[in-house]
Amino acid sequence: MKKCLFVILLSVSLFRSYADEGMWLPMLLGQQVYNDMVKKGLKLTKEQLYSINKSSIKDAIVIFGGGCTGEIVSNQGLIFTNHHCGYGSITAASSVEKNYLRDGFYAKAKTEEIPSQGLSVQFLLKIEDVTKQVDSALSGLSGAERAKKQGEVLAAISAKYADPSKSLEAVVTPFFKGNQFLVFVYERYKDVRLVGTPPESVGKFGGDTDNWEWPRHTGDFSVFRVYASKDNKPADYNTANIPLKPKYYLPVSIKGIKDGDYAMTYGYPGGTNRYESSYGIKLSTDISNPALVALRDIRLKHMFEQMKKDPAVKLQLAPSYAGIANYWKFYDGETKQLLKQHIYEKKQKDEAAFLQWAKGKPEFENIFNEWGKAYEAWRPYAKHRQYINEGILGSPLTAFAASLAQVERALTMTGVSAADQKKALEDANTRRTAFLAAENKVSDQRILATTAMMFYSDIDKSQHPIGFYENLKGTYGDLKEEATYKKWATDIFNGTMIFDDAKWNAFIKIPTAEALQKDPAFAYANAFIKNYSSKYLPLYQTFNVKNNDYGRLYLKGIMQMNPTKIMYPDANFTMRVSFGNVKSYQPRDAVKYDFVCTMKGVLDKYIPGDYEFDMPAKLVELASKKDYGQYIDKQRNDLVTCFITTNDITGGNSGSPVINGTGELVGLAFDGNYEALSHKLSFDKDLNRTICVDIRYVLWCIDKLGGAANIIQELKLVK
Repeated sequence: MKKCLFVILLSVSLFRSYADEGMWLPMLLGQQVYNDMVKKGLKLTKEQLYSINKSSIKDAIVIFGGGCTGEIVSNQGLIFTNHHCGYGSITAASSVEKNYLRDGFYAKAKTEEIPSQGLSVQFLLKIEDVTKQVDSALSGLSGAERAKKQGEVLAAISAKYADPSKSLEAVVTPFFKGNQFLVFVYERYKDVRLVGTPPESVGKFGGDTDNWEWPRHTGDFSVFRVYASKDNKPADYNTANIPLKPKYYLPVSIKGIKDGDYAMTYGYPGGTNRYESSYGIKLSTDISNPALVALRDIRLKHMFEQMKKDPAVKLQLAPSYAGIANYWKFYDGETKQLLKQHIYEKKQKDEAAFLQWAKGKPEFENIFNEWGKAYEAWRPYAKHRQYINEGILGSPLTAFAASLAQVERALTMTGVSAADQKKALEDANTRRTAFLAAENKVSDQRILATTAMMFYSDIDKSQHPIGFYENLKGTYGDLKEEATYKKWATDIFNGTMIFDDAKWNAFIKIPTAEALQKDPAFAYANAFIKNYSSKYLPLYQTFNVKNNDYGRLYLKGIMQMNPTKIMYPDANFTMRVSFGNVKSYQPRDAVKYDFVCTMKGVLDKYIPGDYEFDMPAKLVELASKKDYGQYIDKQRNDLVTCFITTNDITGGNSGSPVINGTGELVGLAFDGNYEALSHKLSFDKDLNRTICVDIRYVLWCIDKLGGAANIIQELKLVK
């Protein structure tokens, strides 16, 4: 085991037939991987890629906002990331009068930059391998006992490395399904300000229609700046703070790209599960993904109906809608690609080979027998779990009402002090204010009615909350009729104290469990959550523990079965580098996609006034004149908007820099192509492409379209 991990860490290599697959830890690049990077076109040393003692590219890469990647591009702390990564901050800074989401915004001076409350960035300082320490503590343990102990051990190690007084945070992260553990130490900066954003019609051009598709013409970028105290240390927002002086920042190339050029991404891919079992693949394609897609489809439909009617509603619901829509289309595509590529059957073939090897090895020979039983026991309830998370709790009102269970516990549990009760009520009051600000009652009421009806129709009757649908039928009518649920939902919205300030304030003043339990919104949420939590959550927890145990043992066995086969760890929101080339591709017979898209394509797609394909009048005017300045692609006599590479990325990589062979920024990664949406579970070596916004389009939008030459002057341009 120890030998296998040593090989994995220090001799990491790519499979020969999967030259661009892999999200590699830049601090642990083996010589063979580095050699492959050089063969692809890398001109930098390993120390220039990652160094603890000297400044390197890794020092320019940040976790942006907890779910994206950003990069430092100037010596004054300027950050480039995706428009959809800055979306929440852009929306929060906007109003109907100053609608930066719709119209765009660029600060012409630092005094105009807008504080982004709650937004922070994290810089990686160091990592250390703590596998021996963790394994020692977990020796001989399995199941729930191991899971509980592992949580305690990781928390203790994290606390040892962290120093809140210096804004240092530490996270111990499992790799290879718990066969290895590394601790990552980060420095968090909390004063981050919005510097620039294109209009949404540029930053989200193509909307849901073009999402996960190539060709693509989206200007998916936004610009922020990180501020620090006068001694360059992390500090809360203060007008006295100054722009961060970074350890390293990326030069920006406007030389352009060509087919075959080296391309490298740095960033924080959020999660893959490429060592998933055949059981997991089948559960995803049969149940989990289709249920999620169907439920999100309904939520999006009801939200969109209201958003297109009113700019204020669009602004209100935009962040939530964007998040729901993104993975609605993803999981639909993932299912189709997994089935098309026969991934289930391929996994079964791999597992058959493993079982043949495992004969006579007690630690491994019964894994799949027991693993199959665990899936068989959970499968009847898997759809129920999705319908709770994506259906019942897909209604914002229901989700907020469900959160009031904390108040109910404070009011009913023995031993809860008056101070704790008061704290629970104050917390609920604060969350209610935020909920009401984001709530669109018309769309939510329809979501509430539709998801309740879908649960009745699609979930086995034996799993329904006892008495709920019987009571609904007795009061409102036939459970197969939409009108029944619409009448019921109307009464929920009219009757709940959550929307009634007078009733709510009276409850806060004199809180009783009885008053809360009688509230129709809380009663509805409570019926489903308690039913799930008491009967089915324990089954899921048991399944999850077993699934993790068997997954860890299977991967341990795979490494012993193939001691010279070097594997990269699944993505887990730790810093990774992937590399490949700018490259065209042929998705199907008689169709070949170029490696770039241009402004000509934008104008071809442009539909004045359209929700997804409108464009600012100024952009159309400049493009019609081909007023592209120094950003023009001379070979095409046009402005390149986006390009594709063979890099291996996933969610979390949004905003990642695309870097050429000499370490210069040439684009921002923001999406993947539909033909390879199986990538979380299976990498497609032929069709996988990363979609990137060309840095020349970004700079043109800032300079020519936005008139913010001050931002351009900050950059180190390579011409």
